[in-house]
Amino acid sequence: MDEVLVNKLKAVAHKTRWQLLNDLITKDYCVKALAKKNNISESAVSQHLKVLREAELVIGEKRGYYVHYSVKRDGLKEIASKIEKLATKEARRCQNCN
Repeated sequence: MDEVLVNKLKAVAHKTRWQLLNDLITKDYCVKALAKKNNISESAVSQHLKVLREAELVIGEKRGYYVHYSVKRDGLKEIASKIEKLATKEARRCQNCN
């Protein structure tokens, strides 16, 4: 089993984390801006970003006082590639169920 892929899929499976990724895909944001944009607490945003960072789907960059986050597109591409490979595997009949 591919633990890295499973962890990435778990990270994006939460609706708030999915929304944060959608926000970050086109623009960098700090925690405060993401919290305001999504009407959730800064603490909640930080916790969700921690999960996304650990799954290597976002990266933070210190700019002055704030850390700005952006999507690590390679992480998303990895998920997409592995799902595409799964979707294109040839189906075979079970040999025991004839």
